Amino acid sequence: MTKILIVDDHPMFREALRSAVKFSRRDAEILEAGSIEAARTTIQDEPGIEIVLLDLSLPGTTGFEGLMLLRSSFPRIPIMIVSGLDDPKIIQEAIRLGAAGFVPKSVDKETLAEGLSEVLNGSVFVPAESAPNALDPRASSRTSDIADRVADLTPAQMRVLQLIRHGQLNKQIAYELGVSETTVKAHVSEILRKLNVVSRTQAVIKTSQLDFEAILGDDPTPDSP
Repeated sequence: MTKILIVDDHPMFREALRSAVKFSRRDAEILEAGSIEAARTTIQDEPGIEIVLLDLSLPGTTGFEGLMLLRSSFPRIPIMIVSGLDDPKIIQEAIRLGAAGFVPKSVDKETLAEGLSEVLNGSVFVPAESAPNALDPRASSRTSDIADRVADLTPAQMRVLQLIRHGQLNKQIAYELGVSETTVKAHVSEILRKLNVVSRTQAVIKTSQLDFEAILGDDPTPDSP
């Protein structure tokens, strides 16, 4: 059973989003919060929340403050933005700041379901019509090549990326590294965000020319999760 937290200050939209989530995940346990502070309290009191669906426009916060507050407090829980603001620049900035996905409030249930599945599997999700602009590598890093972006990965993320390149699934990576699958998913999400790609396949393609054995050196052991 998937445990999901909806954070939005409008009860009617929370109800609509709850209905949309139930469309694809009938057994989901859905929690609700109307503010960032309420969301933080809920996450602390309700262990096991797997994903947060967050509106950007909440009382007491401006811009991306809510996203950054939750990211800094609970870095291992993926956050998918569900917002009425769908400007490509806003989407791009949300992803850069650590959102694991972004869907406009106007999307249909099928697209929301796809986004939930992708983010819960450790990918970064933006609807197809938004992705070309929102996740264009030139927009976020015009002077950096893929090697520079890979250099920004932590040792643990580097090791996970290497295993992704070897075709291993999250469960296999978790077993290989002796960590939980949730930890692996968090690493994968961060890897995709830092590389500015939307899927594991794109990450493999983008890094296909890099010598990972040389990058990792003699001790590929990841840092503590």
